[in-house]
Parts: sequence; C-alpha cells; structure tokens
Amino acid sequence: MEIQVLEKSVREVKFTASGITTAFANAFRRIATNEIPVLAVDSVDFFSNESVLYNEVLAHRLALIPFAFDAKAMHTADEHEEGKTCSNCMVVFVLDKKGPCMVYAKDLKSSNEDVKPVYDDIPIVELFDKQKLKLEAKAILGYGFDHAKCQAAIVNYRLYPKITVKNLENPEEVMKASRGMITIKGGKADVSPDFDLSQEASKIAKPEGALKIEGEPGKFIFSVESVSGLNAEQIIAIALDRLKKLSKDFKKSLDSV
Repeated sequence: MEIQVLEKSVREVKFTASGITTAFANAFRRIATNEIPVLAVDSVDFFSNESVLYNEVLAHRLALIPFAFDAKAMHTADEHEEGKTCSNCMVVFVLDKKGPCMVYAKDLKSSNEDVKPVYDDIPIVELFDKQKLKLEAKAILGYGFDHAKCQAAIVNYRLYPKITVKNLENPEEVMKASRGMITIKGGKADVSPDFDLSQEASKIAKPEGALKIEGEPGKFIFSVESVSGLNAEQIIAIALDRLKKLSKDFKKSLDSV
C-alpha cells in the first residue's frame, strides 16, 4: 500500500491510497465512521427549564455537541465492547443559567477538566428576562452504529481519476469545460485529483473518444473529516488499528474451524 497526503488539518485529512481493493476502502470507511468510541450526551436531568424549548429539544441539542476528550485516558474500544468498568467512561456536565442571555456550549461545567466542547460558541438556547435553566447532563462513550450522535467522522472515498488523450482537436474547449481541472499541453494531459468523474468534459472532445477519463483501479482518494472530539489523524490511526484487530480475530476464527 502506498499513501500520499494531499491536505491535512486538525479536523480533516485528504489522502490517496494505492494498491488496495474497494472492499478494504469500504471497510476502513465504515470503521472510521461507526466503530470508534465517541463521547456524547446520553441523558439529561432537568431541574428547571423556563426557556422556549421543551426538555426533549434541549436534550437533543446537547447530544449533538462534540466534546474533546483524552482518548488515551478513556478506555479502548475493545474494553467498551466487553463491558469492562472504567471511571473515565462517563462525564457529567452541569448547566445553571439565568436570563437574559444566550446559553452556549462553553457554559457547560464539566466534571472532568480534560473534557470540554470542541466549539465554545455553539448556541444551546436563548433565555429571556428572569428565565432559568438548570440541568445535569451525562455523557458516555458510544458508537455510530448505535446512534448518529456518536459518529466519529464523515468519511468518503472515490477512485483516483486517470486521463488518456489521443489526437484531440479541441483542447482549449475541453480545458474550459473542466473548469481548470484538466490541463492539456503538447499532447499530454493532466487531471486534478479533485476532478469529478461524473463531469462531462470528455463528451465535448473531438473527435469522439479522443479524451478518456476513468477511475484508476486500486487507487483511491479518501477524505476523513472529524465531527467528534477526536481529530482526523487520531480517527485514521484508531480505525486502522481496529481494522487490523478485526482481521486477526477473523483469521483466528477461520483457523479454529
């Protein structure tokens, strides 16, 4: 397998992977999305809610707030699956506000100093004059396959574009139609990794069939965007470790038959 990083930031990583199958690519996508434990609000106790939103609506909004947490301090995915006890698996948030004010994610007081909202300025609800909101929210580790609020990332992949040019008569028209994604010079062509294979630039090529754009077999472009408290690099590393372990467990099962 050959990896090349195209773009990298704290929240998103784009890279190419060569020498893999579609099955491997999809297995990585499913694990990175749904099989990494993520901290999210699971239950809320309301002591006072005089806001314009019902308890259920506020609980839903709280559940969608991503929380940054120390993945190493939390237990591993395997321990979570086996139901082992862990003192760091649950975090309690307390909120006690009186209007007039806008209540933000940063107003949640955490029982664990290492756990806090990823974005402080996520609005929860606006309190008007003399309105009170007091609650206690419990956040636990969960999985995306159980609930969407625990999805670690948005992951997608597609085949790397490959271009072939032969006796093309209208290169300028093709480049214009591709909106800068295709470059043709001296009979040689290059295509941007961001090119969408569904684009119809090749259909205006003259003569017909002079330009061919297709996906390169075995080479994929991945995009991993975190929507949780873990950064994109952490998600990739954990997903690969998880995939490796599942493969070993599967092999053991086969060997034992």
